Amino acid sequence: MRTMTKLGILALVAVSVAACQTRQVQQRPIIGQGTRVPEVQVDDAAHGAAEYQAMLQEQRDAIAAEALATCAGDICAAIARGELALGMTEVQVMAATRTTPDAWVVRHVDGAAIMVPRSARHAPGDMIAQVAMVHVGDGQVRSYSYDEAQGIRLVSTPEDATTAGRARALAEMMLREGDDLAARGQFELALNRYDRAHVLRPEDPEVTYRVATTLDKMLRPIEAEIQYRLFLHQLELDRIRATGEVYARMAEAMLYARERLVVLDRR
Repeated sequence: MRTMTKLGILALVAVSVAACQTRQVQQRPIIGQGTRVPEVQVDDAAHGAAEYQAMLQEQRDAIAAEALATCAGDICAAIARGELALGMTEVQVMAATRTTPDAWVVRHVDGAAIMVPRSARHAPGDMIAQVAMVHVGDGQVRSYSYDEAQGIRLVSTPEDATTAGRARALAEMMLREGDDLAARGQFELALNRYDRAHVLRPEDPEVTYRVATTLDKMLRPIEAEIQYRLFLHQLELDRIRATGEVYARMAEAMLYARERLVVLDRR
């Protein structure tokens, strides 16, 4: 029995020693001794890139030539500026964005075409902003959208493409973002968005009302009182201008503003 115990101990010692020994793996070297590492042909790579860029430029030039040969009036002016416009063709869209077909994925459905960027990281853009999507119907652009910091801005009418239209759309995005922040109790950030919308739409009572209520919730009564009075004044002007729809829609807000003014005056 004692002999078996000794044998077991010796076996365990042998296993332990074998486990601790370093094992050598015979593996073929990646590069043999005395072999030279192949040189990277930088000049060849640069030459290939230059040729590729030259080919792309030729494609862009051909697209621009075709686009300008088939355009007229405002469309030609938009292509020259590098700006999308309603009424363009697919070729003119590429000319305005200085791109080639490789930059787009085009889906054709029942005579219409939807153009979206092939790469989100390298999306095409015009002089205004990065393009999110272009809708072409019956061979002409019916609408297009920009991917801007505040969200997606749609252009579907000539007014949307004007400076006033852009300001109106940007203000709407600011208001939506502000409403979302206010709903989460982030009033400082919400006020920032409302103030920026107010700059774009200074005579809009709905924007003024959001500024007033946010200041009120932030316990800034003097500023809130000024904004409430401005809001009521703007609604009076709207009523005088016979815009009864706005006046009626904001009736509840008017009552609330007047109640808050009474409270703030007593402080």
